[in-house]
Amino acid sequence: MKRILIFLLFISLLQSGYAQIIRGIILDKSNDAKIGYATVYFDGTFVGTNSDQNGNFELDISKYNSMPLTISALGYNRITIADFEKNEPLVIYLTPKFFELKEVVINSKKYSKERVENLAIFRKVFLGDTENGRNCLIMNEKDISFSYDAAGDTLKAFAQKPLLIVNKKLGYTITCFLNKFEYCKQDKYFIYDGNSIFKKDSTGGIAQRQAFERRRRYAYIGSRMQFFRELWKKDIDDSGFRIINSFDELLSFNDVVKTKDDQKKFFSYNGPLIISYYRRGESSYVKFLKKEVFFDQNGYSDPSGILWKGQMSKLRVGDMLPYEYAGIYKLN
Repeated sequence: MKRILIFLLFISLLQSGYAQIIRGIILDKSNDAKIGYATVYFDGTFVGTNSDQNGNFELDISKYNSMPLTISALGYNRITIADFEKNEPLVIYLTPKFFELKEVVINSKKYSKERVENLAIFRKVFLGDTENGRNCLIMNEKDISFSYDAAGDTLKAFAQKPLLIVNKKLGYTITCFLNKFEYCKQDKYFIYDGNSIFKKDSTGGIAQRQAFERRRRYAYIGSRMQFFRELWKKDIDDSGFRIINSFDELLSFNDVVKTKDDQKKFFSYNGPLIISYYRRGESSYVKFLKKEVFFDQNGYSDPSGILWKGQMSKLRVGDMLPYEYAGIYKLN
């Protein structure tokens, strides 16, 4: 019995040695009031927590310590922290969010018709016009408001509460914090800024879980997540991807990746690129918005650093996978 207790104590100490816990408090920037029940999380993962009623929180960041930390709270602007002191308590200030809506809510047949049309556009653009996207349900659509800019033919969507999305094909529930959504009807382009935290559907039997896994695998193959994971491992040639510049030249890992002293990797090239996934005959186009775009072994990449066109741009919220998804290969 004594040996068992010593062994269990050893295991506990070993596990705690790998954990990296951060602690902090979340405050209102305008008056230093404590913000309770804010969400502290890594975007696109299962990993997150909520602050208590006094604004305090703690979170194990050991698995994603290279990713930025996101903090969202009802009625406040989201904040993302890329570099922070992991050994000291964090003091995080959020600024109140104000919406300026041009939409006038009236009880009329015209308004009801316009809202139905706007919701249909929003679902198609936001969730994606794919099988996975079309099989997503936004459980709280009543929390979405719209405004329309006639001069720019642009539809804007706002949501003060996070959107709760059920992906019936991939078996996830996604809590999505919508920060910005604009869609130009004439030019067919859209701007989206948001953050998500996932929860896996654990209901159903073996057959349903196997169906989820088959669909997840299909969604993963040829995705941005797979591309950046393969790029990290220098397995681009073997995985089915090709990187081509505007002169139709095939590029290698060393042509497009810069590795810094601390082993951080950055996707970088002086000019646009074509990313071809030849196993499906699909092509995507990359325009760099930053000189260097950070990415890591989980498949995360700085979303503000690249403008995507082509196949990968068609994969929206309905085709998103959490960074915990192992894909074809086990993560390092």
